[in-house]
Amino acid sequence: MARGLPDRVTLLGIRHHGPGSARMVEAALARTKPELVLIEGPPEGDALLRHLPDLVPPVALLLHDEAEPSSAAFWPFAEFSPEWRAMVWAHRNDVEVRFFDLPAAASLAEAPAGGAPTRERPDRDTPDDETPDGGAPDDEQPDGGAPDGEGPGGESARPVRPSLDPLGTLAEAAGFDDPERWWEDVVEHHTDPADLAEAVAEAMTALREEFADEVDARTLRREAAMRQNLRRALKDTEGAIAVVCGAWHVPALTDLPPATTDAAALKGLPRKKISGTWVPWSHGKLAAESGYGAGVASPGWYAHLWECAPKGDTVARWFSRASAVLRGEDLPASTASAVEAVRLADTLAALRGRPSPGLSEVMEAAKAVLCHGEQVPLDLVHARLVVGERLGEVGEDVPTSPLAADLNRLTRRLRLPFNATPRPIRLDLRKDTDRERSKLLRRLEVLGVPWGTPDTTRTLGTFAEAWQLHWRPEFAIALATAARHGTTVEAAAGHVLTRRSADATRVVDAADALSQAVGCEIEQAVAAARTALDRCAAAATDALELLAALPNLANTVRYGSVRGTDPELLRVALHGLLTRGAVGLPLACRSVDEDTAERAVTAVDGADDAVRLAADEDHRATWRRALESLVGMPDAHGLPTGRATRLLWEAGTLDSDAVAARLHRAVSLAAGATAFVAGFLRGSAALLTADPRLFGVVDDWLSGLATTDFEAALPLLRKAVTDFTPAERRMLGDRVKGTTATTGDTADWDEDLAARLATHVRALLTATA
Repeated sequence: MARGLPDRVTLLGIRHHGPGSARMVEAALARTKPELVLIEGPPEGDALLRHLPDLVPPVALLLHDEAEPSSAAFWPFAEFSPEWRAMVWAHRNDVEVRFFDLPAAASLAEAPAGGAPTRERPDRDTPDDETPDGGAPDDEQPDGGAPDGEGPGGESARPVRPSLDPLGTLAEAAGFDDPERWWEDVVEHHTDPADLAEAVAEAMTALREEFADEVDARTLRREAAMRQNLRRALKDTEGAIAVVCGAWHVPALTDLPPATTDAAALKGLPRKKISGTWVPWSHGKLAAESGYGAGVASPGWYAHLWECAPKGDTVARWFSRASAVLRGEDLPASTASAVEAVRLADTLAALRGRPSPGLSEVMEAAKAVLCHGEQVPLDLVHARLVVGERLGEVGEDVPTSPLAADLNRLTRRLRLPFNATPRPIRLDLRKDTDRERSKLLRRLEVLGVPWGTPDTTRTLGTFAEAWQLHWRPEFAIALATAARHGTTVEAAAGHVLTRRSADATRVVDAADALSQAVGCEIEQAVAAARTALDRCAAAATDALELLAALPNLANTVRYGSVRGTDPELLRVALHGLLTRGAVGLPLACRSVDEDTAERAVTAVDGADDAVRLAADEDHRATWRRALESLVGMPDAHGLPTGRATRLLWEAGTLDSDAVAARLHRAVSLAAGATAFVAGFLRGSAALLTADPRLFGVVDDWLSGLATTDFEAALPLLRKAVTDFTPAERRMLGDRVKGTTATTGDTADWDEDLAARLATHVRALLTATA
């Protein structure tokens, strides 16, 4: 038989990550002065609550299976999260605080194989999520955090059927067609926190009765765990207890059924050894678009509301900040415009019958007045202020793995702070600090922590590198997983590279490992990769595989000296692979299918780039002979043969007359003509736009194709012209319209043939435009 809760227990139903609920919780705690605070969350996190003074939100509680660190989950908190405010209040008032949800061990066990609990998003919001004070438009509302959604409770949100729409039911009963506007106007602007908590509890009770059959087994199991932990709390203290949980769960906690009933529901829960820590989180990760179920669409706006609402100047301060953002990007945003935007937002709210402007009114006013109707500057305001760029901080005393501790030590020594938003950096490898930074970024990449991404679009020379840095909170899981490889970043990366080299079976894999080892500057890893490269090369019989390994190896040869690696050893390896690959290239292109021909073209392009990068005359000569042999091979596939002809022309080995003759001979043969032309044209239209004779050969060939033959050739030709620039396409189109055949004789100009050719060429050039 169920019994009611004693009066000393106060249930505070909230919507996660919401300023309105946060203020309600703070007021309720100050009024009731509990001796114990229970918060929705995994009990394994209790031991980490003592580190609260060392944290600056947003932060997340990270818990993972010790036996399988990749099985992990986050429980994020922002400065405006009701649970965070409860923890802060408890700490300041020396009150015990506990998590009282289902254990993380059970949550992780229910996750899909090989990963953390899924974070599916529900179809509709329910009162576990918060609509901020001041309101948010329909398309800005958080649509995560279903009744059992992953919020500070960290659980996977179950897929809620469209029929389960509690807020919609309440809003419809009140005469609202928008449930979010109803919640905001009825709940968020409520002035009496005590009355608000009671009203929310009554509404949720009615909803749970209405949708009793819709509550899934997972939610019921979580609530059974909450009741069991609440019973323990009642035994442990005789004073007041405050319970902070999602409003959807409040009706399930109002009455306590027999303990044996809940014990039966929890029977058989898995037991795992769980480890955890606190990690920095970011407003970007709290944003709903980042994919986390606990997300809110507008964390930056929520933080603004939390900081400014008590002062009563929320909208004015918002437009002041928006103006500053625009001016920082050299966009016009005057003080007068900000004042006018405030007036417009107030007017919009009044016209819509709203108590005060919400985010919808604010953003509409910003677009109309500050952004002059333009979307691009409004997107900037949205990114900087609506979502926000804030990154939390975790103190040095917070427990972490030795690997993570070593990373923190290195980042402090190298003055390389973590960043929540992407930022570019340039490194001069002649400077010790920059070289150490580069090593760190490359070692982390090996460990599956791609904090830095090389900017390959910028060529800065032998001694310089460009990177894009962007720290993501989920890297904490990768660090926990990599901790088994070593206690320092260098040792762990060295272990991974050595193992990767030992496991390599292809030449390209061994070359990649060697390139990474040189970049990481780990001597034992370089030696292991060099041994693996020799082993794989000795066993390799595929010339294309040997050539595919050249680009990485050539890059390592070119820049290895900057890293302190003996370049001569690398040159010997490069020379050996190039020699063997060059000898076998012509035979590797004989009588092959389309897929192998494409693979051959890729290998040829990569090898050609590698030879150019290595800048060695012997290598150039070896490669030139290989291309000439391929071009002279009578039964080689047209695709790599055409590409080889093009590369020989670009290198100056073949002049225009020789290329024109080879091209004419290739298109005169029905078999392989399309493949040869496709390989010949791939990359750019420079040959056709620069040399009228070459254009004339292709012109005559295309004009002579029957419609069915042209349609058959079109897919391969489309792929060949994919990389043509718009300017090159226009030039070719103009040439088709205004030029004659290669002879330049206009006496025999065939208007019908020209019109037909123009139609074909337009179809070819616009297919990839």
